[in-house]
Amino acid sequence: MTTPPKHPNRREILAAGAALSIAPLALASGRAPRPERGAGLRLAFLTDTHVQPQRQGDKGFATCLQHVQGQSNPPQLIIFGGDNLMNVDGDGGRERAPEQLNTWNTVVKNELGTPARYAIGNHDILAMDPVDGKKWAADAFGLDSRFYTFDQSGWRFVVLDSTSPNSLRGQGGGYKGLLDEEQFDWLARTLRDTPDTRPVCVVSHIPIFAACTFFDGDNEKSGNWQVPGAWMHIDARKLKDLFHAHRTASGTPKVRLCLSGHIHLADTVEYLGVKYACCGAVSGSWWGGAYQEFQPGYAMVDLFDDGTSAVEYVTYGWEAKP
Repeated sequence: MTTPPKHPNRREILAAGAALSIAPLALASGRAPRPERGAGLRLAFLTDTHVQPQRQGDKGFATCLQHVQGQSNPPQLIIFGGDNLMNVDGDGGRERAPEQLNTWNTVVKNELGTPARYAIGNHDILAMDPVDGKKWAADAFGLDSRFYTFDQSGWRFVVLDSTSPNSLRGQGGGYKGLLDEEQFDWLARTLRDTPDTRPVCVVSHIPIFAACTFFDGDNEKSGNWQVPGAWMHIDARKLKDLFHAHRTASGTPKVRLCLSGHIHLADTVEYLGVKYACCGAVSGSWWGGAYQEFQPGYAMVDLFDDGTSAVEYVTYGWEAKP
C-alpha cells in the first residue's frame, strides 16, 4: 500500500545484551546468484546514481540497468536510494535541473523494464529548499509524498526522507540526516500498526547507522572520531530506540533491515537485531572511477519469508570515461 506523504559505550552495550556485528558488504562481480533458501523477494538497490551527461554518466547508468536486469535471477523490484541526479541542490541547481532530469528520464525510458520505487537524496532537492525543493524532487520521481510505505511479498517497506536542510533551524546552508517531527511520528505509528508477521525494511538515503562513515574523510584528525551529522543520521539513537521499542511477541524487532547510500562506501552493521546496509554507489566516485576501495556498483538484496535477508554488493564493470 502507499500512503501520503552520543553512541552507546561498551558498558551500555553489555548491559543491554546487544550483539554488534560489523562487516564489509559482501562483494561480487558479474552475476549475483540467488541464495538457496526460498526468498520472498529479490530486489536491487541502486543508490547515488548521480546522473549527468558529463563523464558519460548517462551511459554508465544505462550499463548498470542492463547489468541489473541481465542477471540470471533478475530482481522483481528496483529501489533507487536517492541522489539520483548529480546535484540540483546547490548554487546553480535550478539551471542544471532540466538537463539532469531529462538525462535521467531518457535512460529510464529506454532501459528500465522492472518495477521501481524511489527515495529522495540531498542532491535531488532543488536549491535545498525545504518545501518547494522537496516537492520538486517528489514530482520529478512520481511520488505522492516525500516519505511513504508499501507492502510487497510479505514485507513492509518504509521509505524515508532523511535530508533535513539546516535552513529549517536557522543554521544557514547544508543539511543533517534527521527526521522532522511529522515524519518521525508517522514512522512510529507505522511500526505500531505493522503486524508481527510482516517484517519491515526501512529505506533512507542517509545511513541511520553505518561503520563506513568513519572513513569518509579525515574524521579522526582532531584526535577523536567525529562523524558529521550530514554523514549519518544525527537522530540515530532516537531511531534505534524506536526500533527496539517495536518488537514482535517473540522479541525480534519489526524492523529487520535498513538500506541506505550517501557515503559511496559499503558495509553492513547488525545491532540489536537490525541489519543496517550502506550500499555503495552506482556512480562510484561521481563517475570518476572507484571511491576509495569501492568500484561503481549496486546491492542485490534477497528478503526471506522469515524476516532474514542477504545483501551483496555487485560491481558491473564500469570504468571511468573522460
